[in-house]
Amino acid sequence: MTEQTDRKLIATGIVGTVIAALCCFTPVLVVFLGTLGLSAWLGWLDYVLLPALAFFGALTVYAVWRRQRRQTTRTDG
Repeated sequence: MTEQTDRKLIATGIVGTVIAALCCFTPVLVVFLGTLGLSAWLGWLDYVLLPALAFFGALTVYAVWRRQRRQTTRTDG
């Protein structure tokens, strides 16, 4: 895995976390689904958004940890 991959993982994790957080903590998704006529999906929305928030947060932490580990092995070796 390269540094480019680490950057992509970090970017994906941050963007996913921000989007999931916006949808969880603001009525953005409720308004959007309501305008599309898909408000029936709001019942199971928490079952999807909260695990997505946890997944993307964990992905960000993993990518940062891996990047730091790679940098410390470069300086040691």
